Formats: sequence, structure tokens, C-alpha cells
Amino acid sequence: MTGMPPAETVIQRLRELPRTELTDEIETLVLGKFKAVLLMDESEELPLDISYFDLGLTSLRLTEIRQSLEQLLDLSISANVLFNEPTVAHLVDHLADALSAPSAP
Repeated sequence: MTGMPPAETVIQRLRELPRTELTDEIETLVLGKFKAVLLMDESEELPLDISYFDLGLTSLRLTEIRQSLEQLLDLSISANVLFNEPTVAHLVDHLADALSAPSAP
């Protein structure tokens, strides 16, 4: 047992949250991924509206984050979302939109 709930349980719990709580949860997840890749301490502040490339993130590391989030959230993240407006805030909004959208039958 890994101590982590199955991905389906996490996704189901997230989908049931009100939009503001969903956004907060996703922001926490995304910030954790970015801070880990950028070798930041958990207590360090990561600006949400500054390009993650300006923060020192490479496209290779961004691809790793993308794959990790896709697996965790069970959804596809377009490269356009990551590169056209490369901020954590934009990514969080996009993921919140994707998870709050009604599931296809």
C-alpha cells in the first residue's frame, strides 16, 4: 500500500468540489509539482503570474510536470496551454475548467 488514494478517487473528489475549492486544490497540486522541479523549498513563494520560463523552468522539465499532472488528473493538457500563456495561474485556471466541465457520457 502506497498511502496514496487511487487516481479515480482523487479525481472524483476534485470534481465534486465547488469551483473555488477546486481551484485551490489544483493550485496546491500544481505549485507542489513546480516547486519540486525548480528545487524550491515548500515554504518559498512561487509567483503565479510570472512566466515559469522566467523562473528558470525548461521545456523538458515542463513536459515532466505536464505528464505528471495528466496522469494524476486523468486528463490531457495541450502544449498550447503550457506555452501560449506560461504562468502557473493560467495552468491552474485551465485545469480547474477542465475538471469542472461535465464528464462526457
